[in-house]
Amino acid sequence: MTDRDDVVAPKASPWRNPMVWLMVGFPLAAVVAGIATVIIAVNAGGNDASPDEVRRTAQIQTTELGPDARAGALKLSAVMSVHEETVEVLPATGEFDRTQPLRLLLQHPSRAAEDRELRLLPNDRGWQARFTLDTSHDWRIQLVPEGRAWRLRARLPVNQRGVLLAPAFGESGVDESEADESEQGVPAPGKTMPASGG
Repeated sequence: MTDRDDVVAPKASPWRNPMVWLMVGFPLAAVVAGIATVIIAVNAGGNDASPDEVRRTAQIQTTELGPDARAGALKLSAVMSVHEETVEVLPATGEFDRTQPLRLLLQHPSRAAEDRELRLLPNDRGWQARFTLDTSHDWRIQLVPEGRAWRLRARLPVNQRGVLLAPAFGESGVDESEADESEQGVPAPGKTMPASGG
């Protein structure tokens, strides 16, 4: 026997082999990602992004559009403006009942827990509520009367201080010449006013 036959090679640890890390690492990463997905889904609360009452029939999801149609038929529109400590709504077109308060629904685009509903009280110019609105993200906005007979909608983009509220469809009641920014200072439907300091 030679000296070479007597020497036993030291056994290498299996953890030093990169293939073992791949065989353990990928399935372990998939399990961790799956658990994280379940935790995120549970913490989301299962709330729909849209607060509208929805009826699901077979594979079709429907919502009540009557308030939008009524606002279109009445040719209603309004301008919402955001100030430091107040939110104000001014009537633009149509006949509003100026003695009744309105509800302004502020919907966060992704977190239902941050949605707000403001009661706007009438004043000499329109309606107003004391509220400091966070403009660091978009808001979906709905304006409704107390009985929710009609509805005006808009999207307030990030860092904007005002927007025109109009019916979701149908007659908007806003004439293009009336809504021209250069002539009236009021944006066209779906347009926003530039941010200002006040």
